[in-house]
Amino acid sequence: MSDKFRKSKSDKSSSAAKTGAKPASGPAAGKRRSSEGPAMPFEHKILEIEDKIQELKELADSTSFDVSGEIVSLEEQLREVISKTYNDLTPWERVNVARHPKRPVTSDYIQMLDDFVELHGDRTFGDDPAMVTGMATMGDRRFVLIGHRKGRTVKERLECNFGCAHPEGYRKAWRKMKLAEKLGLPIVCLINTPGAYPGIGAEERGQAMAIAENIIGMFSLKVPIVVLVIGEGGSGGALGIGVGDRVLMMEHAYYSVISPEGCAAILWKNGERSPEAAEALKLTSEDLTALGVVDEIIPEPLGGAHRAPAEAIATVKETLLRHLEELDGIPADELIRARRLKFRNIASIEGRFPVVSG
Repeated sequence: MSDKFRKSKSDKSSSAAKTGAKPASGPAAGKRRSSEGPAMPFEHKILEIEDKIQELKELADSTSFDVSGEIVSLEEQLREVISKTYNDLTPWERVNVARHPKRPVTSDYIQMLDDFVELHGDRTFGDDPAMVTGMATMGDRRFVLIGHRKGRTVKERLECNFGCAHPEGYRKAWRKMKLAEKLGLPIVCLINTPGAYPGIGAEERGQAMAIAENIIGMFSLKVPIVVLVIGEGGSGGALGIGVGDRVLMMEHAYYSVISPEGCAAILWKNGERSPEAAEALKLTSEDLTALGVVDEIIPEPLGGAHRAPAEAIATVKETLLRHLEELDGIPADELIRARRLKFRNIASIEGRFPVVSG
């Protein structure tokens, strides 16, 4: 670091001491990091380096000092620290990344489409904002898009129950799946939910039955289905739109029968053991690929999709188009047979649990 920069920092500290002012820290750093959202516990080292880079950039903007060399050095150090941190994430830390408020959600992925016409209602009870459905065009591909909608602002999240769909949401999804089958269009499902809505009203209107009917029905649909877990994949709420010919998963998403907090509460009556539960649940993309649940992991930008949403969305677009191309033209009976075999063979173990071959 240059002597001029050291002197500048010293002068600033001296000036602050004389005036009684406190050096900027904490909240100021939070403002600088607002584009990536709130810090996660394991990101402290990353944020320290980012703050230093920001300080140098502000200094360069306000003075004639040349600190470009220091900035380049710190940026290289930052890339190394981010890479090491995200390569060593624990399952519980993965869960936190999947829940990051700045992570791309279904509404962000809709922006990658060339055209989208939203379709509403289940023709039985109402329209559930936690489930978005519609006719989509991406490149030369037309398909029906179905996805959990979490919302971005506090108001939107409350309206969408944080992505927890009601039975009318799953019935709406099923109606649009049948429409896709009628029109001969493939289906793309984006999963991002902590679970189906657990309220009394949802249970009274047949939450479990709505999810079960979707799961059963999706095995017999005569059009290709591509499923992608973009964030949280929680329990039956995820499975309600989770049966497909291809099941894809973002690198830092999670997919589980129950949330780690719920698991810890049931098994140990202790929410502080959520990290232990996350480890036991085998909910990461690597774990689920090894078990045969997930067909492909979509890599995320360095530091997670929340750090470079546009890059993450572009990768998803390319991957979806590739899978739609691969599934195009496969006869319906072959699609259905392969889809059923795929799910029957999940977690099969030779010599212990039978592997179904036909």
